Amino acid sequence: MADQYTFDNPVTRYARVEPPVQHQSEPGVQGEMTPVPDLGEKTYRGTGRLTGRKALITGGDSGIGGAVAIAFAREGADVAIVHLPDEQADADHVLGLVREAGRTGVSIATDISDAAACRALVAEAVEALGGLDILVNNAGKQVAVDRVEDLSDEQFEETFRTNVFANFWITKAALAHLPAGASIINTASLEAYKPAPDRLDYAATKAAVNNLSKGLAQQLAPRGIRVNVVAPGPTWSALQVSGGVSDEQMTAFDDESTYQRAGQPAEIAPAFVFLASAESSYVSGETLNVNGGMVTP
Repeated sequence: MADQYTFDNPVTRYARVEPPVQHQSEPGVQGEMTPVPDLGEKTYRGTGRLTGRKALITGGDSGIGGAVAIAFAREGADVAIVHLPDEQADADHVLGLVREAGRTGVSIATDISDAAACRALVAEAVEALGGLDILVNNAGKQVAVDRVEDLSDEQFEETFRTNVFANFWITKAALAHLPAGASIINTASLEAYKPAPDRLDYAATKAAVNNLSKGLAQQLAPRGIRVNVVAPGPTWSALQVSGGVSDEQMTAFDDESTYQRAGQPAEIAPAFVFLASAESSYVSGETLNVNGGMVTP
């Protein structure tokens, strides 16, 4: 069976998603999507690049975070994933694959928009894993709103609390446990450079994450801790079916990228593996754009 190392045409590596219009309430359940995103369950092949490492991944129950959790485990890392209580079914699917890889898998159900919850989840992960040396701030909130007049104060604040504030709170708490050689990887987006007009709050948070990461990378370099960013392009995940895009955008989702197909989470995960591993030791303050050929600054 083909894996991430198989040589082929990247444009046709995955078929177009061509999703039917579908709606779920937030946060969305990946297992109920049509089609279900590919997390690399059947294809990701580990080569020991993260042997003995200990990783905390927010939003690790599905989508990009779920694919990263599976990849990390197959590379030899123990993994704690953070998710909302309503996402437990997706989390159980990912945890099963983490444990199948012979690694420790921990599920933490909590709301990261709360500062105290962020501090508590770091403590819980450290205790369960026996330490921490990889942090992936990946969880995100994205709800499309056509007119700025209809973008509520509550949604604007909640998007920033989830996408930016939680990143800060979790990172700050994790630093007490991260040794030299540790890696922090934050998920931004193509939206940081090319904001969609109906995703003002989401795009602004992703630009903030990108900027925050570059400043933090410089501050933490003397401690031997690297900070990098992965900025995915259009990727098929539960964000799209839980209000993240309009019906029109959903039906045309494959048409956004230069490849003329949506990305799959399985294609994004190797970027995180690279940035988490020691082979990227001279890479910090970098944004790795994984977006199907969509040119960014």
